[in-house]
Amino acid sequence: MPKHIGHSLSPAKSDVMRTLLERGFLHQCTDLIKLDDQLRQGPIVVYSGFDLTANSLHVGHLVPIMMLRWFQHFGHKPIVLLGGATSRIGDPSLRNTMRPMLDEDEIALNVDGIRVVFEKLLTFGMERNDALLVSNTVWLDDFRYVDFLRHVGRHFSVNRMLSSETVRSRLRREQSLSLLEFSYAVIQAYDFVHLARHHGCVLQLGGSDQWGNIVAGVELGRRIDNRHLFGITAPLLTTASGAKMGKSNAGAVWLNSDRLSPYGFWQFWRNTSDADVGRFLRLFTELSIDEIERLEGLRGQEVNDAKKILADAVTGLCHGEAASSSAREAAHAAFERASAPSGLPTVHVELVGAGVGMSIVDLFLVAKLVASKSEAKRLILGRGARINDELVLDPTMQLFESDVQEIDIKLSAGRKRHAIVRVIGRQAM
Repeated sequence: MPKHIGHSLSPAKSDVMRTLLERGFLHQCTDLIKLDDQLRQGPIVVYSGFDLTANSLHVGHLVPIMMLRWFQHFGHKPIVLLGGATSRIGDPSLRNTMRPMLDEDEIALNVDGIRVVFEKLLTFGMERNDALLVSNTVWLDDFRYVDFLRHVGRHFSVNRMLSSETVRSRLRREQSLSLLEFSYAVIQAYDFVHLARHHGCVLQLGGSDQWGNIVAGVELGRRIDNRHLFGITAPLLTTASGAKMGKSNAGAVWLNSDRLSPYGFWQFWRNTSDADVGRFLRLFTELSIDEIERLEGLRGQEVNDAKKILADAVTGLCHGEAASSSAREAAHAAFERASAPSGLPTVHVELVGAGVGMSIVDLFLVAKLVASKSEAKRLILGRGARINDELVLDPTMQLFESDVQEIDIKLSAGRKRHAIVRVIGRQAM
C-alpha cells in the first residue's frame, strides 16, 4: 500500500481529490489511483470517527471535518461516527499513558457538546448526500465478547499488531499498554466494516496517527467480505515552528463557544505566524486558490490583512458570520484610543518589524500591573484585565503595529490599577 503523497503526484482526475491535493489535505492513501477512479464514477460514502473524550472538539479536529465538508460539496455522502463505545476505551495513538475512563453519563454529555459543531459545518437531512451522524454503541454494545473474538479477532495477527508504531513506542519505553488499548484497532476496524455493510461506506478519513487503525479496517473488509475499501490520512497538523496545532498558551483551542469565546477563537487565528497563513487558508477556509495565492504574496504590514481574512473565515464557519464580525469589531475596538485620566503612569513600548507583535501578557508585565506572566494570565482568565475599558478574555492575544489606531493605550488590572502604554511603531518613528 502506498503511503506518503507528494504534490509531485500526477494531477488527480476527480474534483474532490484534486481539491484535497492542492489544499494540502493528503498525506497517505491506501490506493490513490483506484480511489480517484471510483470517485470519478459517481458519489461514494465516506466517514471519519471522533471519540467523545471532551464536550467540545478542538481545532485539530477541523482537518478531517473540512475534508468531509469538501466531499459533501462535491456530491459525496459524509458519515460522522461518534465513538460512544470506543470512548470507553480510549485510542492509544500518540499517547504515553492510558486515557481516563469515561462513564456513560459523561459520554452522553460530550455527545451533546460536540454535535453542534458538525451541524454548523455539514448539511444533515434526508437527501442523498446529506450527512449522517451515528454512534458505534448501536452495533458494539450488543456484541458478545466471545462472538467478537470468533468473528473479528481471528482475522488479526498479534505479530502484526505488535509492529504498529503506537504499540512499539509504548513497549520501547516500557510503558503500560492495557488489553483495552491493544484492542482499539480491532474495534475501529470493525466499525469500518459495519459502515461498509450497512451504509455502503468505502472510505475512511483520519489524521496521520490513525494510519495503522485505518489500514486495519481496509484489510478486515477484504478478509471478511472481500470488499475493496480505502483509507486517507491528513498530515499531522503543526505550526511552522513545529508546535502541535490546536494548543495556545491558554490551552486547547476549542470549537465550542462555551469553552472558548468567538473573540478568543478569532484572536487565535489572527495571531497566526506569517509562515503559516497560506497553509491555514488552504486547510481551514473555502477561499479560492487564486485568492489564497494573492494573499500569500502580501508583504510587510499587509500580511496582517491576510491574517484577519483567515480569522474572519474560520470564525465564520465555526461560529457564524455574526459572531465573526462581532469578534473582529471587538478586537479593533480594543486598540482604539480611549479617554484616559491624566496622571496615570506611562510606559513606552516599541513595536518594530512587520508581523512582529507583543503578547497582551507581556504588555501587562511591562506596564508593571502584574508581577509575572502567570499572574497576567490569571488576571485575564479571571476577567480582570481590560484594554481601553474593553474586557480581555484571551491570554494569547497579541498587539500588532497594524492594530494600533493611536499611540496611547489604557491598560486596567481590576478597577483600581491602570497604566498608559505609549506605542512607538515604525511609522511613528
